[in-house]
Amino acid sequence: MNGAIGSAELDLFQDAIQQRLGLRFDDGRLTFLAEVLTRRVASRRLSPGAYLAALLTELEASDELAALARELTVGETYFFRHVEQFDAFREVALLERLAARAVSRSLRILSAGCASGEEPYSLAILLRERGLEAGYEASVMGVDLNPDSLAKAKAGLYSPWSLRETPAALRARWFQPEGRDFRLVRSLRDSVRFEQHNLILEAPHLLPPGSLDVVFCRNVLMYFTPEQASGIVARFARALAPGGFLFVGHAETLRGLSQAFHLRHTHNSFYYQRRSVDDAPGDVDLLPSFAAPRPVLPSPAAAADWVAPWLETVERSSQRIRELGRDEGATTPPASEEPITERRSEGGLRQSLSLLGDDRFADALQAMHGLSPSERADPAALLLRAALLTHQGDVAEAERVCHELLRQDDLNAGAHYLLALCHERRGQMSTAAEHDLTAVYLDPSFAMPHLHLGLMARRRRDAAGARAELTLALSLLEREEAARLLLFGGGFSRGALVSLCRSELHNLRGSP
Repeated sequence: MNGAIGSAELDLFQDAIQQRLGLRFDDGRLTFLAEVLTRRVASRRLSPGAYLAALLTELEASDELAALARELTVGETYFFRHVEQFDAFREVALLERLAARAVSRSLRILSAGCASGEEPYSLAILLRERGLEAGYEASVMGVDLNPDSLAKAKAGLYSPWSLRETPAALRARWFQPEGRDFRLVRSLRDSVRFEQHNLILEAPHLLPPGSLDVVFCRNVLMYFTPEQASGIVARFARALAPGGFLFVGHAETLRGLSQAFHLRHTHNSFYYQRRSVDDAPGDVDLLPSFAAPRPVLPSPAAAADWVAPWLETVERSSQRIRELGRDEGATTPPASEEPITERRSEGGLRQSLSLLGDDRFADALQAMHGLSPSERADPAALLLRAALLTHQGDVAEAERVCHELLRQDDLNAGAHYLLALCHERRGQMSTAAEHDLTAVYLDPSFAMPHLHLGLMARRRRDAAGARAELTLALSLLEREEAARLLLFGGGFSRGALVSLCRSELHNLRGSP
């Protein structure tokens, strides 16, 4: 074997494992990938170039692909990991699916990317603990790419570390000590089926249409390209019966991947439910990045002014900006001096967004009346209209429009954020926080929900919570999209919002 492994070989290796296995590794894992490639090249007694050529071109390379899967997919897990998701499974998903399957009296559950089996066995334990009614047939299947992990799963032997979150009563009922380890009882091992499968491949025998009730696919999608992840989720959607459930990892969402699911949130956990056949959403287009940079406003008022409800701040912003402009000799004409008809040629959403950029909220809403019914029902138009209504303080109508949008796309983070503002205005702080948290889950890069959560925490004298949220908001505001600041920033520039966060954090110094 000759030939050194350099950056070109690593690039080809990344491409090969993505094409053949569907696995994606970022540049932070290059050292790890170089080590794996070195071992595989030595094992096959080939040069790096010959090895990579074979990997990319050989149609039948199952042995080598299995060896790579062993090297690349070793993950640490344990029983009942993220127990809140298992609580949601037991108390929501399981109960709903048992009711839905009252006639067929069968239940099918899939653990995709099951690793060494802790997840599917946890689900099987909960099914046994539930004590299904007589005549029900329930099955759990685990699939994974790594044959070594599956062999461990079938053996059912686990270390105490793997059982660290397992309640003592469940450990006593379902495990038997074996030396220093614990082995699952035979009846439970026999109740779970395991199969090797690459999720990027079609598998009609594993995922027949409408056959599944619940899919757990946690911390798996993040390793695939968006296109591959979208294909995987589409296959889950076809395999799930209407009303079936999909659980993904805490850091994963279906935003941008699928419109086939409703978002659910219980037990401090987000998960998804398959839409019914007659509940298909419309196409969703993101608002384009159209806005010109907004002028930097003077720093916000003293922090005491900002502990008032955020929505009141939004409502006051337009008037305050105009007053500041007059004080500084600005010559921008009032809205009435520039009829909307002069801007008609701009057309549609761009005209309304331009007016929003001038803080002419009423004119922007009026301009939207020129849209056709189909254009007004477009998700982008609904989101803009809801934002304008919120700016004007028309909470009831803003809520109505937000819910109309969420009926099409309930994974829309902006709609949830606007609902948070509306509920705060009604004094419904817990509901407001719920919508903010939903927006953050759907889009972790969205700064404004963190800012809103921080200001609400400040008002209820939760200094630790306020510091955490405001610090996150400050970090995210630095790179927030200009178009999103225009839509949700309440008339304030990036610099003004950053100054607000810094002022609030300064005032929180020394607070417990």
